[in-house]
Amino acid sequence: MTFLSRALPATFALACSILLGACASGPGVDVSAVRQVPQAAPLPQGWEHGAFMEVFVRGYQDSDGDGVGDLRGLARRLDYLQALGIKGLWLMPVNPSSDHDHGYAVTDYRAIEPAYGTLADFDDLVRQAHAHGIGIVIDYVINHSSGKNPLFVQSASSRTNPWRDWYVWEDAKPAGWSIFGRDPWVMTPNGAYFSQFDDAMADFNLRNPAVVAYHLDSLRFWLNHGVDGFRVDAVGHLFENGPQGWSLQPENYAFMGRLRRELDIDHPHVMVCESPGDPIGFAAPGACGSSFAFGHSDALVKAGLGDEKAIHDVADYFTTAPDTMATMVSNHDHFAGKRLWDAMGGDAARVRVAAAAYLLQPGTPYVYYGEELGMSAAATNDADGKLRGPMSWSASGGFSTGTPYRPASTNVATHNAADERADPDSMLAFYTAMLRLRNTHPSIARGRYVAPRVDGKTMSFQRVDAAEHTVVVINYGDSAGTANLAGLPANARLQRLYPPDSGATATANADGASALTAAPLSVQVFLVSR
Repeated sequence: MTFLSRALPATFALACSILLGACASGPGVDVSAVRQVPQAAPLPQGWEHGAFMEVFVRGYQDSDGDGVGDLRGLARRLDYLQALGIKGLWLMPVNPSSDHDHGYAVTDYRAIEPAYGTLADFDDLVRQAHAHGIGIVIDYVINHSSGKNPLFVQSASSRTNPWRDWYVWEDAKPAGWSIFGRDPWVMTPNGAYFSQFDDAMADFNLRNPAVVAYHLDSLRFWLNHGVDGFRVDAVGHLFENGPQGWSLQPENYAFMGRLRRELDIDHPHVMVCESPGDPIGFAAPGACGSSFAFGHSDALVKAGLGDEKAIHDVADYFTTAPDTMATMVSNHDHFAGKRLWDAMGGDAARVRVAAAAYLLQPGTPYVYYGEELGMSAAATNDADGKLRGPMSWSASGGFSTGTPYRPASTNVATHNAADERADPDSMLAFYTAMLRLRNTHPSIARGRYVAPRVDGKTMSFQRVDAAEHTVVVINYGDSAGTANLAGLPANARLQRLYPPDSGATATANADGASALTAAPLSVQVFLVSR
């Protein structure tokens, strides 16, 4: 077998199509066909343009005292998420996995991680989330599986096993490969398998039609259980064309576009993809339609620290990037940066200005759980573990009645939901205010991005739709600044929406220009009227 010729043998494909039951029972997991049941959209039109929260179920809320967060625990916190203004949840993998932590080494694509509960618990979470006006998007790992996945166990068992071509194999180990500083080919007594990320996670052969059908059926399985879409992992790595062609291959984009089209048989579902190498390419309508705005996330953080180039980069980003980008300031991977509180050195004012831009700019903001509290890293030395600690519900933790799976945040005593709920000046109050602006002002949620400008360290931009016009002014500097606005209606009145304390107003002149004073490290939002 050559590297570029890995198609499913025709005889086996025919056998599987005729004798599906036998093939389904062979590998030890369900690979049967799934018919997608058309469903009415369960949420109001436009819900997906509100803010999402990325949730690590293991780290959110433990309901049974075993120290591990679970689906029932998450369901108990939906009131909190609704009050915050969250419109969607991205759940990190909820499938069984061999890593027993982050979940990206999947062992069964159609089941729930036992520590998280049951499929019935998942169904109940979806039902309750929808009742709260919150959509559910789940992580789907299509590039690779765990080496302990029964599909791979079968594939690796012999060179003639009928499941062999479900993964990428070569009889002899290829030479000349290096991915992320390691050889991706892992030698076994039955040949070498391809593993881009870790020896314990083997890459699927997505040139095998049976594998593609299996993943489509697994995605349909979850749609039938009421999910509203998928975050798809590592889409830049789906196809390989030799040692210099293992990332961002043309097939990847078309493949993701096909998945999205085949699943949207009743109404559009969210599909947001992870591709640090080409975020904008995968956001194209012919691909995923949305992807995480890596690069912009780095600029948001640097701008929060007062970097003038980064402030310009933040202001300019959506002059070329599509408004379907999924924006963020951090996530569960340490390569994406520290938790925002730590990245800003524990400076609450800088956290606010860094966050305000992505919460009020175009795109769909994805808040990482605990970010809204100013939650810091977990007290561990593990780089990813620092980002994946228990949610800070109270000064004593509030996550579990047992011993948590990982130590609490280093600032849990001062930054926790219980204390911040009672403090109108807390980080939680700030995030709630920003999301309220997004949820109540259509120009901020979906309006055009107009007249971005930077004056010194003060950035301004305008959001405009058919019925509304808003202005956002963010001063990243330690001293007072001025935002010189242009392009406003002649003699327009600017009523301040945030901060709400004074209801201050400003006006534009006959040329539609206005100069607004911006206090150090401040955020202001204005509603424009004629």
